Amino acid sequence: MHPRLTQVVQSITQSYAVSSALRHDCGALPSRDAIIKALLDFRELLLPGYYGVVARAAATERVRELVEDIATELPTQIALALCHDRQVPKADCAECAECRAEAQAVVWDLLDHLPVLREMLAQDVDAAYLGDPAAHDRDEVILSYPCVQAILVHRIAHDLFTRGVPLIPRIMAEYVHGRTGIDIHPGARIGRRFFIDHGTGVVIGETTIIGDNVKIYQGVTLGALSFPKDANGALVRHIKRHPTIDDDVVIYAGATILGGETVIGRGSVIGGNVWLTHSVPPYSKVVIDDPHIRIVTRTETTRAN
Repeated sequence: MHPRLTQVVQSITQSYAVSSALRHDCGALPSRDAIIKALLDFRELLLPGYYGVVARAAATERVRELVEDIATELPTQIALALCHDRQVPKADCAECAECRAEAQAVVWDLLDHLPVLREMLAQDVDAAYLGDPAAHDRDEVILSYPCVQAILVHRIAHDLFTRGVPLIPRIMAEYVHGRTGIDIHPGARIGRRFFIDHGTGVVIGETTIIGDNVKIYQGVTLGALSFPKDANGALVRHIKRHPTIDDDVVIYAGATILGGETVIGRGSVIGGNVWLTHSVPPYSKVVIDDPHIRIVTRTETTRAN
């Protein structure tokens, strides 16, 4: 035993008593690993043949296996999240029949909704393939484009979010955020045929509303203009803080659009690096005037010296 072992152990455990901010001891929490496993099962159900091993002859058996896995494990995680959110006492948490029944209903409703989500995802893939001349085919889009992974997870997380499931949709969103660089809050409402080209650095806030046939590029932020506070100085939550993007809008790289009252009208084009905090009417084109750029050649630099 190292002579400093006891000292280090005591120091760490004493820090637990000093501050409870990083210590959880009020009941079980959902398992992040189990939630990610459910996401991978959903991905295989939504994209058979691209992920997992789905032989056509055995498709029914594999689908049954995946559905059973999700229907067995995910309700447990959702029930834990519901108990945590409702502050059910630790001793009662595992036996909370109300939360368990609600969680099972949510999961079965989501499973029933998967054919609709597949249809929407197919349209998202089409939007990526038709909107990117560099795309060789739809297989390449599905297997390699980060936007497909991000929107697939978002459609599942958003479904759970709208059904009142706490914590788990955000865990799902942050998992795919870490893998793709695309940060979409599960509360954001996103229409059909949505395409994010490249994707790195995209941020879409909780109360954002995006219509159909919208295309955005890397580095776009759809964010909040300010954070209002109540009379006690606490942040006011659950209000419209993020912009609305109408149908058929294109937003180029680096653009920032802020504010819950900001509406980008249908068919508009927002140029790269534009900063917007107010609405624009339909079919507008918003660009930054060409900056004054001076190009100095090496010859000129030598002469100046």
